[in-house]
Order: sequence, then C-alpha cells, then structure tokens
Amino acid sequence: MSDLIIPFFEVQQTLQSILIQYGFSEDRAKLCAELFAKTDLDGVRSHGVNRFPLFLDFIQKGYVKPDNSPSLKSKTAMFERWDGNLGPGNLNAHFAMGRAIELSKEFGIGCVALAHTNHWMRGGNFGWQAVEAGCIGICFTNTKPNMPTWGGSEPILGNNPLVVAIPREGSPVVLDMAMSQFAYGQMTIYAQKGQELPYEGGFDENGNLTKDPTTILKNHLALPMGLWKGAGLSLILDLLASILSGGDSTHEIGKRGDEFGLSQVFLCFDPDKLELMDWMAEKTESVLENLKNSAVFESEVVRIPGEKVIEIRRSNLENGIPINEIIWKKLLKELGK
Repeated sequence: MSDLIIPFFEVQQTLQSILIQYGFSEDRAKLCAELFAKTDLDGVRSHGVNRFPLFLDFIQKGYVKPDNSPSLKSKTAMFERWDGNLGPGNLNAHFAMGRAIELSKEFGIGCVALAHTNHWMRGGNFGWQAVEAGCIGICFTNTKPNMPTWGGSEPILGNNPLVVAIPREGSPVVLDMAMSQFAYGQMTIYAQKGQELPYEGGFDENGNLTKDPTTILKNHLALPMGLWKGAGLSLILDLLASILSGGDSTHEIGKRGDEFGLSQVFLCFDPDKLELMDWMAEKTESVLENLKNSAVFESEVVRIPGEKVIEIRRSNLENGIPINEIIWKKLLKELGK
C-alpha cells in the first residue's frame, strides 16, 4: 500500500467538490472538508481521508443527512441540549463545541449535550477548537458496541472516545483517546498494511489476547485500555452522554447494525471568566516540566499529549499530506477524474 503526497488545499478542495455533489451547500461542504483534511494535516490518518469513503456510503444509505443541522431542545443557563437530526457528525460537533465556547464566555462554564448525531470523525478537532478560542475543552461520545466488558465475550460497550484540551502557548495539551487500547481506525491501517499491532489489542474467538488487527476488527472485541478500568470508564461515558442528551445509548445504537444516531457531550471552561489566568500558565508549565524531567528507560522519551501536532502540521503544510493512493484514486473517480 503506497501513499501519494497531496497539498493540503488540494485535499480540502477535492473533498469539498465531492460533498457538493452529495448535496452539501457550499459553506457546509467547505467546513466539512476542512475538518477531514485537517485531520490528515495533523497526522491522524486513521480518522481523516481514510474514513471519507465510509462517510459517503453513510450519506447514500440515508444515515447522514447533508442538509440537517442541530435544533435546540432545552436551555438552562450554561447548559443546552440539542438534537443533531442525523446531520454530518463533524459539522454537528463543531457547532456544539462552538456553542459550549460561547456559553463559557458568558457564564465561565458551558455544556452542550447532543443527541441523534453521527460519528464526529477525529474528536481531537474539537479539543483544538476549544484551545484556539482560549478555553479548556472536554468532549466525549458514545459509539456502537465494539468492545467487551471486562470478562465478557461479546461486544457490549463502545470504545467511546474522550478528548481533554488545555490551552498553552506554543503547544496546547490535547488528549484524544478511545477507551480501547487501539482505536478502530488505527487497527484498520495496520490491517491494510498487513501488519500486527505492537501490543495485544483485542481478543480472538476463544478469548485469547491477539495482535492480529483483522481478527479484532472482525469480532469487534477490542481490548479495553486499562483492562477493567477502561471498561468501567466506557460505561460511565455512555451513561453520561445518553442521560445528558436524552439520546441513544451504546446498546440502543447497536440494534441498528451500522453506527449512527450517537450521543455526545461538549464542555468548555473560559479561564479568563473563571479568573484562572493568574496561575494557569505557571501551573501548567510546572506540571509539564516535572513530567519532561522524569527518568526514562533507555531509548524512551516522555511526550505530552498533542505535543507533535504543531510540528507535523507545519511539515505537512510545507511538504504535502500523505494520502493512501487507492483511496485517493477512488475519490478522484467521484469527480470523474
């Protein structure tokens, strides 16, 4: 499997043109394409262009409604509940984090719960959205069942990604992780390359841990990160997302087969409004410096979540983005090229 190196703006424009053909307005197509392209720009190849063909398939199946936007269901001071109306997941999430930011600027804290939305693709995009507005951002989503509970032999939990983002001059701290040891997008890339995972990432049919991504993908038996702790955290995130939004939980999503109609939560804290600015930068640097100066095993390095993103982004803007050749040619066929 080889890669092509494509300029960022060509990637964005190509995706935008395809989305317009699929019924998106020009403005919505531009933002949706930008969110996909930015994902690859930042080096998160598992959730960018790699996912775009599946996104188009879900549009064709009617799971993703290009014209639909969120509608307000209830509002109480700094908390709002919205229905995503099965609109494009990344557009819905961008809107919801935007509302959380606006609420935090007014109240110090903002919370938006979103029901009946779709896969947000790269959740980290919305953490970056928060820190670029000078805010602390937290967001999480449920998914279809794709992970067993600890000791279980069937997919019953979602790998329910969690994002926590803290603004910092130069290099914000942005944690973006699923509750499974490896995200499904990562395992798909390993499978496409015919490679094993570097660590056990799930279970085979007999309950044995395996590094074979194809087996894990087939069975939807990803290993919970932190073992029973990851399983417990997955359950809690699903409960919070479905309770706060009034939307569907993981087991209800699973009854549909394909993954759509998800529940999500977006939290924002404005450090200025909350009067944290006197110590926030100093405290952040103190914690991170202590971490960076910690002892490591030979040849190992300590990294801060999101640390490499700015460097990767700069390099890909200058040199072009690596894109899977097969997927790129498939997308060009959508435009008759």
